[in-house]
Amino acid sequence: MKPVLIYCYDAYCGWCYGFSKVMVQIAQEFKEVVETEVLSGGMILTDKPVHISATSGYIQKAYKNVEELTGTKFGNDYLWHIFNFEDSDWYPHSEKPAIAMCIFKEFYPDRSIEFAADLQYALHYEGRDLTDDEAYRHLLDKYSIHPEIFYERLTSEEYKEKAYYEFSLVKQLKVTGFPAVFLQTGELKFHLLANGYTNYETLKTRLTSALQEVA
Repeated sequence: MKPVLIYCYDAYCGWCYGFSKVMVQIAQEFKEVVETEVLSGGMILTDKPVHISATSGYIQKAYKNVEELTGTKFGNDYLWHIFNFEDSDWYPHSEKPAIAMCIFKEFYPDRSIEFAADLQYALHYEGRDLTDDEAYRHLLDKYSIHPEIFYERLTSEEYKEKAYYEFSLVKQLKVTGFPAVFLQTGELKFHLLANGYTNYETLKTRLTSALQEVA
């Protein structure tokens, strides 16, 4: 089997947003030697929706750390909800963006890392609410996906099950934080390449080394 680069992320993870450029660059550079797969981790899966005010205090500090370390900028439309949480109508939840990812991968299995980056940009820069169906419409145009097909699947039980299956796979990989990156070189052989934010040079070195080991 061709080695598979597995990216475990969550659409709501700020560190994953900071890591997006690294993953897009790595996927592009190694596209001839590895296949890529994105698995949604289900970072926020509360039974009852929890308002953004519950995490805004943490994010107010953490986003600056992400910016300083990664060079990625958070958008004013996103930060408005973080600093004006008492006026925000956001109830973050990982389910819907994970379902969207499952739908998207059936259309473009080899572009899942690019789509993950787009989802994160939509949230963390453009300030789109990923629990709102309309948050995805601009990406349907970009990727030429028929809205009727997409929205029918977004509310279907079948694709919800696919998303929760991904959450369980991430648990099986014993991922405790995001982002995480693995190289799968056999049915049960996984090399952990990144656990938390990792810069491009470090990830490239680890991936190259793992591929040489296999060869």
